[in-house]
Amino acid sequence: MRIIGGSHRGRRYQAPSSIPARPTTDYAKESLFNIIENRIDWTETSMLDLFAGIGGITIEAASRGCKSIASIDQNHASIKWITQVSRDFGFQSIQATKSEARKWLNRCQDNFDLVFADPPYDYEYYEVLIDLVLKTALKPSGTFVMEHRQSDSFAEHSNFVEERTYGEVRFTFFEC
Repeated sequence: MRIIGGSHRGRRYQAPSSIPARPTTDYAKESLFNIIENRIDWTETSMLDLFAGIGGITIEAASRGCKSIASIDQNHASIKWITQVSRDFGFQSIQATKSEARKWLNRCQDNFDLVFADPPYDYEYYEVLIDLVLKTALKPSGTFVMEHRQSDSFAEHSNFVEERTYGEVRFTFFEC
């Protein structure tokens, strides 16, 4: 894995194989961040990364100067890894928390400018997740991006904005 932009651009890192994650490819991540870059000011952005896995999206956002990042995953090894990388790279903005995404959202007290979620492709609760994020975690002017397999579409959702496909990966954008 490599960081594509920001203060740590070009830096490579290798997550432990003990983390059961499907990292976003560099190609898809670069495309996603090019889209987001035109919509937000990183230094003013609070971000939530659900199903953080190895933290590729969290780390990329931190490198670009994201003001604050809540990184959530239910796997202990993922949270330990993200915390270690944050310390090693000097990222002060990341708060990694071990929790199941829906449970965390039900307790969420903060609203975020940007929410990113990358649930497992066989995730059973996509619709519930979308509604929970929009109801509990996203600021009224915020953007929610969900990564999923390209064969799935959520274009019928009332808060759907657009979708972009990169190989087997699709990013669907929602707004309140």
